[in-house]
Amino acid sequence: MRRKVVDETLEAARALGVRNILALRGDRPREHEYRLVEEGAEEQDEKDSNEEFTWAIDLVRYIRKTHGDYFCIGVAAYPEGHADESYPREQDPKHDLQYLVEKTKAGADFIMTQLFYDLNAYLKFEKVMREHESGVFADIPIIPGLMPIQSFDILKRTTKLSHAKLPTELLERLEGVKGDDEAVKQVGVDTVSEIVEGIQRVKSNGPRGFHFYTLNLEKAVGYIVERCRLIPPGRDDMDEQDNSFNDVPTLMLNGTNKSNTFSNPDLDPSLPALTSRLSSDSSSLHNHLTSSPSLLATTHGTGPSSREATWDDYPNGRFGDARSPAFAPPLSYSPSTLTIPPHLAPTLWGNPTTPAAITGLFTAHLSGKSPTQLPWSDSQSLSPETALILPHLLALNSRRNWWTIASQPAIDGLPSSDRIHGWGPAGGFVFQKAFVEFFLPASDWHQILRPHLESVNVREQVSWYAADSAGGFDSSENSEAVHAVTWGMFPGKEIATATMVEEVSFRAWVEEAFGVWAEWARCVGGAGISGEGGGEGGVGSSSRAKGFLKECMEGCWLVNVIGHEFREGGRLWDILLEAAEQGQQAS
Repeated sequence: MRRKVVDETLEAARALGVRNILALRGDRPREHEYRLVEEGAEEQDEKDSNEEFTWAIDLVRYIRKTHGDYFCIGVAAYPEGHADESYPREQDPKHDLQYLVEKTKAGADFIMTQLFYDLNAYLKFEKVMREHESGVFADIPIIPGLMPIQSFDILKRTTKLSHAKLPTELLERLEGVKGDDEAVKQVGVDTVSEIVEGIQRVKSNGPRGFHFYTLNLEKAVGYIVERCRLIPPGRDDMDEQDNSFNDVPTLMLNGTNKSNTFSNPDLDPSLPALTSRLSSDSSSLHNHLTSSPSLLATTHGTGPSSREATWDDYPNGRFGDARSPAFAPPLSYSPSTLTIPPHLAPTLWGNPTTPAAITGLFTAHLSGKSPTQLPWSDSQSLSPETALILPHLLALNSRRNWWTIASQPAIDGLPSSDRIHGWGPAGGFVFQKAFVEFFLPASDWHQILRPHLESVNVREQVSWYAADSAGGFDSSENSEAVHAVTWGMFPGKEIATATMVEEVSFRAWVEEAFGVWAEWARCVGGAGISGEGGGEGGVGSSSRAKGFLKECMEGCWLVNVIGHEFREGGRLWDILLEAAEQGQQAS
């Protein structure tokens, strides 16, 4: 990252009254994302390059050099070892320790760890740090990172990306309930609470607290905070309490080791007095919402924030409620939008230079052959329910080169305990509308599929959204329409919607979906990669593949089609295959 970007960010933080900075190396940036806005700015300062900030320690030193003790700086630690790749060969916390020593000496005020689920690994790591011969960790706050479990699939993806190990005992507890999101969350609350309590039982030589990775899903955190008594009592009760909260660190003041219960903007006249803008009513509301009773009420789905506490009971990535703050949780820690390390892409997907080659990848994947995953999937296996619609998906891919990336069959009132389709609490019933999302050539969209979907005999049976990489967008719906495509009915509960399709979520996904084409092209055409992997070899082949993948990105539309007849699950597929057949006859 360029110095100018760092300077502007730090100045903006000061203007907003932000005093606490977590200094991370982060992902290596794509160069075009950090180009200077002013034309010719690079020539004005040739020394301002990305090379100045290569490691986190460079950022820590720079903040201390330019802002003194104004900021309280945190750095990252890895209880189970740091790994840069999705498939690390070696992961050992001892390997990282010297780097952490250097970051701390450079000016860190606190240490925050990567998420973990292995309590023993963390306790061993903290003990090694506190007893380190350098002495730099003796009294620095160490804040363990904890992430409540929202669903079994999210847990698997997150631990794969973060390289956190899953203890055998936890996997065994989850195995019997992994299809029930509510039960999985309860296991997650129990597990993280046990970790918190286990850490609390071990006396620490220095201050410690807890950092929860919420992914904007605060309900489970509320249960953990309540169970572990992490909410400090009111001031009137402080004198009567024991030292249960002595280990809870307070915010640093002006980046020094002097602590306070809050960072007061009034202490620095250069900061805007944001608190003075609050009316007495808004101040009262703020006190209510941040009180212990209010937090616990929200946790249980009551009180003024109850809607926000319950709309994510069944988080489902980009197919969730776009109004939710947890919509499209940021689970990928990779600078690439691909789901595998970029250097492995040519090996897995080769250097395709024709539509038939792309179709071959999709049909092989659907048939259970290599490749085990595609550029748009984060799982190495197909969902079991895909088998119900597999012939339809293969036909769409093979007949017209319509490349399917997401789909589900229609389900009409199966038990929530169903081995394949079940989810949610026991004793309920689940429903699905069929939908499919796929890339297709622009000509097929405009001349074949769209006219068919808008025909008199079809238009009442489907809804659809379509977009291209240039910003083009079409839809059969108004912008406010929301389509529930997976829902359930459970004893004692309102109808729960687990999967939705709507314009906001579709538009958000479009940019990422087309970005995958660009990232794939970079992998097959980048320096040092040409000629590697499967498919055709050689520099010429990778160059042609790069150009072809770019053509796919620019020449395709992404379409999502929903079939409303969930009680007659085959109708959507008949409609799409009719269109494909018309296209074949026309050509």
